Amino acid sequence: MNRTLVKLTVASVVSLAAASGSAQVQRSKERTPGEIIQAFSVKETEFYEAWKQYTYRQNAEIRVLSVDGYRRNERLTLVSEVVFNDDGTREVRVLQRRGGLESVVWTQEDTERINNILPFALTSKDIPLYDLKYEGMERVDELDCYVFSVKPKSTKGNRLYFQGRIWVDDQDLQVVRTIGKPVPQRRNNQFPEFETIRQVIDDKYWFPVWTHADSILNFPGSTVRIEETVTYQDYKRFGSKATIEFGPPKP
Repeated sequence: MNRTLVKLTVASVVSLAAASGSAQVQRSKERTPGEIIQAFSVKETEFYEAWKQYTYRQNAEIRVLSVDGYRRNERLTLVSEVVFNDDGTREVRVLQRRGGLESVVWTQEDTERINNILPFALTSKDIPLYDLKYEGMERVDELDCYVFSVKPKSTKGNRLYFQGRIWVDDQDLQVVRTIGKPVPQRRNNQFPEFETIRQVIDDKYWFPVWTHADSILNFPGSTVRIEETVTYQDYKRFGSKATIEFGPPKP
C-alpha cells in the first residue's frame, strides 16, 4: 500500500510539474514578441502616469571606491523627496546633501539620470525610439519573465536614452527588472551600469524600490570605480480626484 501510494504521489507530482511547464510554454507560444511588447508598453504607460501621481522619498549613496587601482573613500549622499506644488506641478526637492566627491564631478546629467533614467519606463510613446529583441524566458525570484534587449535607434538630441535588458512578468506583463546604462556616454562624462528592481505598490503598480551600480569608468587619464545605491521609499498617492486603472476602458 505505501509503496503504491508513493508511486502514485510521485507520478502526480511529475504530472503537475509537466503540466505547469507546458502551461508556461503554451503562454509563451500564445504571445508573439510583438504582442508582448505591445502589451507591456501599454502597462508601462499606465505605470508611468500613475508613478507621476505619487510622492516618495529617494535616497542616493554615491561612492568613489578607487582611482587607478588606489583605494578611495569618497561619498556623496543625496536625500530627496518628490512633492507636488500648490499648482499641481511635480518637483524633486533635495532635502539633504552630505559629503562630496573629489575624483569626479557630479553633473546635471547625473541628476537627470538619478531622477529619471534609473526608474526607467518604456512607454508606448518611447517604444518607436528603441530596437527591442526577444531573448527568451528567465525566472526572477518567483516570477517567470520575458527578457528583451533594448537599444536606442539613435542617440541624437539633448537627452539620455537607456541601453540594456528588461524583464517582463509573464502574468502582469509589467517590467519588474532592468539592467543597463544611460547613453550616449562621453569621454569626460560617463555613467555606470545599473540594476533596478521593482515591487508591487498599492497592490497594482510595479514601482522601482532599489537601484544599484558598481562599475569601473574609463576617463581620459584615469579609471574610477563608482558604486551607487538608490532606494525609493514611502510611496503615497497625491490627493487627486483622477484615477488610473489597468485593463480596457470601461464603456
